Amino acid sequence: MVTPKVIALDAMGGDRAPEIVVAGANIARDRHPEVCFILVGDPTKLATLLKRFPRLASASEVRASETAISAHDRPAQALRQGRRSSMRLAIDAVRNGDAAGVVSAGNTGALMAIAKTVLKTLPGIKRPALAAVLPTVRGESVFLDLGANVECDAENLVQFAVMGALFARHVVGIREPSVGLLNVGSEDVKGHDELRQANEILHAGEFPMDYRGFVEGNDLAAGRVDVIVTDGFTGNIALKAIEGTARLYSEFMRATFRRSIVSKLGYLLARPALNALRNRVDPRRYNGGMCLGVSGVVVKSHGATDAFGFANAIGFAVDMAAHGFNDRVHAEIERWKETRAELPKAAAL
Repeated sequence: MVTPKVIALDAMGGDRAPEIVVAGANIARDRHPEVCFILVGDPTKLATLLKRFPRLASASEVRASETAISAHDRPAQALRQGRRSSMRLAIDAVRNGDAAGVVSAGNTGALMAIAKTVLKTLPGIKRPALAAVLPTVRGESVFLDLGANVECDAENLVQFAVMGALFARHVVGIREPSVGLLNVGSEDVKGHDELRQANEILHAGEFPMDYRGFVEGNDLAAGRVDVIVTDGFTGNIALKAIEGTARLYSEFMRATFRRSIVSKLGYLLARPALNALRNRVDPRRYNGGMCLGVSGVVVKSHGATDAFGFANAIGFAVDMAAHGFNDRVHAEIERWKETRAELPKAAAL
């Protein structure tokens, strides 16, 4: 029986591992005192780090790994050669029932490949998707897929919509999530065949969401819908464009306030409001890509995050485990499969 109180951590994954992993786990332990950890990595380094955090040490088990998967390893290489890596052993802890979820800041492609191979996909799910929570004008939205699947058919997109809606409801806390398919226009005739087919299915079927049809790129930040669904190729480009634009405006703002003594004085007056803005859009608050659709809770942390960001990724894993997210997805997909035969022929795959 899997306990929701244990989370496995790939302690050697990420740019600043294992230091930020241990420090992040300590922050998460303060937020979730009922949670314990399995730290997988170099036992000597982990023992030294855990001496700084005695309360965390008392709630942690250290498991030794022989290697760590690097950022440059290809997924196939990680699968073949990484059986004793910290990432693989942390995922094994979920498969074996020792942990309810795993968090890693390591190689994204390797994490998705190993999780799919070791944990398998949920019954009825063809492919897992990588999802993230983004800030919007209206609050927060769920965006998927962010790179796990470069090409998707209509059924993939429908399943992503179901998983995204359930995640928005049970983990993010949006009671009646609205969902849209990302497209080049809002008209039903726009987009490629797979998008139009998915649109027909979602309009025709009864799903746990308020489906709004197609949305466009400028709706991402506007928060027109709570869940935005697309293929991994488009989603990854869109996400990185958003991140790049945010950095661009931050640089513009810093340069503007440095221009003169008057602008520096203006910064001093505006600092409280700017601090509030910075906190609102702080990427560390939203750190954590959820691997939806695998038979286990798997969360990908940004590789360059700090301890605060890693703690937030752990928080997503704790919430998904606590809400029985995968059981809810499985039940909804089964219900959808039962009703597919009743859909109009035009919407059938």
